[in-house]
Amino acid sequence: MQLFLLTVLTMTAFAANSILNRAGLAGEHIGPAGFALIRVIAGAIMLWGLLWAKGRKAPPRPAPDWAAVVALVTYLVGFSFAYVAMDAGLGALVLFAGVQITMFVGAIFGSDRFPARRWGGMVVSLGGLTYLVWPGQVQLFDPLALGLMAVAAVGWGIYSLIGRRAVAPLASTAWNFIYATPFVALATVLFVTDEVFTTTGVSLAIASGAVTSGLGYALWYRVLPSLGASTGALAQLSVPVIAMLAGVVLLGEVLTLRAVVASVLVLGGIAVGLLPRR
Repeated sequence: MQLFLLTVLTMTAFAANSILNRAGLAGEHIGPAGFALIRVIAGAIMLWGLLWAKGRKAPPRPAPDWAAVVALVTYLVGFSFAYVAMDAGLGALVLFAGVQITMFVGAIFGSDRFPARRWGGMVVSLGGLTYLVWPGQVQLFDPLALGLMAVAAVGWGIYSLIGRRAVAPLASTAWNFIYATPFVALATVLFVTDEVFTTTGVSLAIASGAVTSGLGYALWYRVLPSLGASTGALAQLSVPVIAMLAGVVLLGEVLTLRAVVASVLVLGGIAVGLLPRR
């Protein structure tokens, strides 16, 4: 039950992170480069502060896990820039479908064992997600945006796979953010000068970095060793459903029949894939 509640809390943080990112960019309160840069800096400061408070002194600096750092940078930068020219629903579909494929492939190569019903659950959930977020009218897809989101999905999938071996989740996440900061800065510094910065946009980026990213990712590294690759991948398909329900409760959005049917398919697929056979 504790693992279940922690996983739900983590997925809620991920959903909130998507909402914060989209709110900042879609409302033109901040640009993608500024959002990504402030996000990683806020996360690094928050996590380093927690490490310092835990030990009452500056935490020792470990050698960087470059695979995790590169994967994190790839996700942060690709995610922010892709949403500039991509519908939020389609972005969620590309992101989570890519994460599913990456993590399931990683599970196979890692010799993880998982039953056939988990594959079935993934197919049903992806079908429900597609039904939930697919645009209602024909759109011209931006190839660059699609490519960036696909790359971000692979980056997040790899970052999650690495998290299965995390021994100290808070420390690992903190140093990953710290080491990632200069690389995100290099990737975004050329674009920051052409972007707008408002108080609302900066606040959204700080909240995303310090809370839903920094603390959310540390919690993700906490639960991943117990979940495993395929279970962790399947659980993430609940994020768009949580984000949709949050819009209904917090923003007064209308709950449509399509949303209800899609949510049942997504959550039902997750249940089929994760519940014990009995």
